[in-house]
Amino acid sequence: MGTASETHAVLPTTDFQRLLEALSMKGYRVVGPTVREGSVVWETIRQVSDLPIGWRDQQEPGRYRLEHTGSNDIFGVVHGPQSLKPFAFAPREPLLQIERSKNGFTTSSTFPQSEKVAVIGARACDLAGLAVQDRIFLEDAYRDPYYAARREGLFLVAVNCTRSLTTCFCASMETGPRVSRGFDLALTEVDDSFLVEAGSEAGRDLLSGLSLPPASEDLIGEAGSRIEACARNQVRRLDLARLPQALYEAHEHARWDEVAGRCLACTNCTMVCPTCFCHTIEETPDLSHQQSTHVRLWDSCFSQQHGYIHGKNIRPTIKDRYRMWLTHKLASWIDQFGTSGCVGCGRCITWCPVGIDLTEELPALLTSGVQSSIANQQVGDP
Repeated sequence: MGTASETHAVLPTTDFQRLLEALSMKGYRVVGPTVREGSVVWETIRQVSDLPIGWRDQQEPGRYRLEHTGSNDIFGVVHGPQSLKPFAFAPREPLLQIERSKNGFTTSSTFPQSEKVAVIGARACDLAGLAVQDRIFLEDAYRDPYYAARREGLFLVAVNCTRSLTTCFCASMETGPRVSRGFDLALTEVDDSFLVEAGSEAGRDLLSGLSLPPASEDLIGEAGSRIEACARNQVRRLDLARLPQALYEAHEHARWDEVAGRCLACTNCTMVCPTCFCHTIEETPDLSHQQSTHVRLWDSCFSQQHGYIHGKNIRPTIKDRYRMWLTHKLASWIDQFGTSGCVGCGRCITWCPVGIDLTEELPALLTSGVQSSIANQQVGDP
């Protein structure tokens, strides 16, 4: 294995267009963050100028704002409401085409067309979220062919974070701010250049075609220092040491009523979450009623309809639904998939209209739960 300077290259900011062109030459549709209607969203890009140069995001509970700083930073914005999830798990996906025939009906699968998509600007939390989605849709006995078809065409150019938002807590979840796996190329923006690292065979092939000079030890050290500073500057964290059992034990805690009194059950938190995978199925017939499409679309455990099973709603109240979401995300998810369902991106905090913060809710549930348990033991002592 070579030294760090032998495995890292340097791409001047002024040459960034070469990366976009190299991806296009490989047959990829290049997608990156763009500013639209006061937010940053994924869009097809062709020029460096399509990226949010000079923009920064300010995020707080229930608040998202963009501001133009006048700098030349290409990736000053950390993230918008969209993660990588939509690229593999489509928000709306036709699964079957059903057509009435003389003797009944026929069905045909509607697999997505194969497309090579290169996503530039994914963050470490996004890659961690996509890894959880892969665990759900690609592993074990039930591999989802629709997800697999979209996932196989992705080329991921990640960006290491050198600034954190007040809503970020990926460091405590060990999912960032440095990308560690799941990327083809990783970039770290340092002033007027990018430190570039390949993370896959496809990434190494593209990097070799760019013929970039090796990075200096000073640049590698500076990039590492900025990433470490980003981790230290995070003001929120989650302590998972007592999970999942402690959250199960808090099932009847009064805190659930308190948070349910604030929650609007709007589903925003689940729509922006990189790992939530609830979905529903609907039939969409044409006007002649000769054809119908069997469609899968995103749903949320916060909706009343999602808890309706066999004539009964098993989660009729907002309290039931919030408790279900948080307990699954931070407890039973660990039992199911061997990992937490939270990657510390903070999107659920930012995009909650009333600013509910799970980094506040979890400690309140667990700390109070311990106190209640001690009090109950004391009452029962002779």
